[in-house]
Amino acid sequence: MPKQSRHHILAAIAVTTLLSTAAQADCTLIADASTKQIAKQEGTCDARITPASTFKIAISLMGFDSGFLKSEHQPVLKYRSGDPDWRDSWRADTDPQKWIRDSVVWYSQRVTAALGAQRFQQYATAFRIGNADVSGDPKKHDGLKWAWIDSSLQVSPREELGFLERVVRRELPVRTIAYEMTARITAMAGEHGGWEIHGKTGAGFPVLADGRSDHAHGYGWFVGWATKGDRTFVFVRQIQDTEAHDSPAGVRARDAFLPGLPALLDEF
Repeated sequence: MPKQSRHHILAAIAVTTLLSTAAQADCTLIADASTKQIAKQEGTCDARITPASTFKIAISLMGFDSGFLKSEHQPVLKYRSGDPDWRDSWRADTDPQKWIRDSVVWYSQRVTAALGAQRFQQYATAFRIGNADVSGDPKKHDGLKWAWIDSSLQVSPREELGFLERVVRRELPVRTIAYEMTARITAMAGEHGGWEIHGKTGAGFPVLADGRSDHAHGYGWFVGWATKGDRTFVFVRQIQDTEAHDSPAGVRARDAFLPGLPALLDEF
């Protein structure tokens, strides 16, 4: 999701982003969570990019572990004038379940604000997500609002897969309730061939040298895990556009990947 009014990323960061964009390609990774054995790998999976709204999985774990988040439906927070409202649905009262379902940016920002910069960084470091840099844009001190959206935090698909493995294996320094509640609010509705699928989309953009978002080369993520019986797989699907689109790349990544995922998992 773009930060449409923010054009102040420094050129040094932009140049680095553009160089990585040139080599970026689609990636698919699926791994057995119990053994960490890769079951499927396609594409370029080692280039770091913005995690965008996939980072809500991590924020959820932080929020429930800290006690700021209470349940699927508590706390209910109200939209305030000035909050990001790129979608009409974001102007409504929001609870944790709606936050994840509608990918409400300002709700994430309320959680991270409650954590504070020091604790937010401690969680990111402990979770070992990509470069774990949640400082935000250089010299702007805005990490609590934007670090994970086209800013300082960068993660590769392979690193994202490793993080999801640690979530499923409960290897992170968080309370049990954080795992349980995050699983509840990321559960995907519908019938998936007997698989219980948990997932989150994300969409972002490379940053041009003048600080503008490169809408022609948007990033899309769909990440999560799937369980059937005693088998659990973690998955990462990441795409990059070659032209501008009206719909978010993360939604398109999910909609193209999810229907075939159950049958694919049954093959492993």
